[in-house]
Amino acid sequence: MTATSRPDLRTHARTRLRPVAQAIATAITVGALSAAALSLSGCGKEQTAQAAAPQAPQAAPVSVAEVITRQVTQERSFSGVIEAIERAQLRPRVAGTVEQVRLQPGALVHKGDVLFVIDPRPYQAEAARLEAAAASSQLKAELAQAELVRAQRLLADNAIAQRDHDERQSTARQLEAAARADKASLQSARLNLEWTQVRAPFDGRVGKAEVTTGNLVDGNTVLTTLVSANPMYVSFNGDEGTFLQVGKLARSNPKALKVRLGLANEDGFPHEGRLEFVDNQIDPQAGSVRMRAVVDNKDGLLTPGLFAKVQIGNDNQAGAASALVAERAIGTDQNRKFVWVVDDKNQPAYRPVQLGTQVGDLRVITAGLKAGERVIVDGLQRVRPGAPVAPQLVPMSGPAASAAATSAASAATAAK
Repeated sequence: MTATSRPDLRTHARTRLRPVAQAIATAITVGALSAAALSLSGCGKEQTAQAAAPQAPQAAPVSVAEVITRQVTQERSFSGVIEAIERAQLRPRVAGTVEQVRLQPGALVHKGDVLFVIDPRPYQAEAARLEAAAASSQLKAELAQAELVRAQRLLADNAIAQRDHDERQSTARQLEAAARADKASLQSARLNLEWTQVRAPFDGRVGKAEVTTGNLVDGNTVLTTLVSANPMYVSFNGDEGTFLQVGKLARSNPKALKVRLGLANEDGFPHEGRLEFVDNQIDPQAGSVRMRAVVDNKDGLLTPGLFAKVQIGNDNQAGAASALVAERAIGTDQNRKFVWVVDDKNQPAYRPVQLGTQVGDLRVITAGLKAGERVIVDGLQRVRPGAPVAPQLVPMSGPAASAAATSAASAATAAK
């Protein structure tokens, strides 16, 4: 072999070795890809396992406060209507022409005051005629009685027959009955004459005159209206809870109940009264019971038909402590009220409650809670049944409670 042929041998060797190198490189690449695939497959399984594992729910931050107890005056407020104790439509008892109108519209009148005068002359004439007839009948009856006495003496002496005595006795009795009838007619005529003056039947405030002088009136004509002015009624409908609270006490000791009244333009309840009437049954459709109180009206502000605010309360609550919670702690579930009670394991429990009166920013709980229990006052929207909470104890009411509520709301916002 010559020197010139050696490069050809080296070229031939490289050509034969190239496929072997490519095969080795391919095997290495395939191995690396397989190892990467296995590694990725293992990571995916770990991530899937981690995603499938259940995570414990995070405790929601809430503010809780302990139920407090206090002796309070149970008060409830209602809407009522002012009514007059006595009211009447004045109508004439006799027919005739109105001769005088003596009332001042809207004025206070006293019992017996003359308000209208009907022409009395026809009734005066009728009374005079019947007076004369009654006098004549009386004289005839007295004469018949004298004849009867005389007949009794003659009968005793056998001077007259029994028949004559009986006839005189019958005549005397008939004339006596006729005299009594004429006296009754005379009394009726005098009443008609008296009724020509239409008088106020009780003290009160009179309305306007519905007729004027010269009009012909009868028993169907309304002359005016009259309502009593002092005291006044205030009627209202109480709910079933109020009836259960005050119904028995109203019958046994009504003085223990205080009723206060305020008009639409008045602040609070400046007028005081007493409960006078509680109905004997509850309306099953409305779930209410009719009640009525008597209120003094010396100043004349109360007028029949006015709407009023009525507050009824029981001051005899000694020894009866009531449970109170903040108004914001109470939730509404359709027609039921409820609170969330937190136990020692920070688990919230749904608790239906019955509400009483409102005392400031607190509400009396008549049933469903005990003193010392913890209720959620802020963060009710974050509570889920069965999920624990992270309670922060705050006061039930007052400025500190408001500040704590603001702080809890800020913490909840930051947690989100």
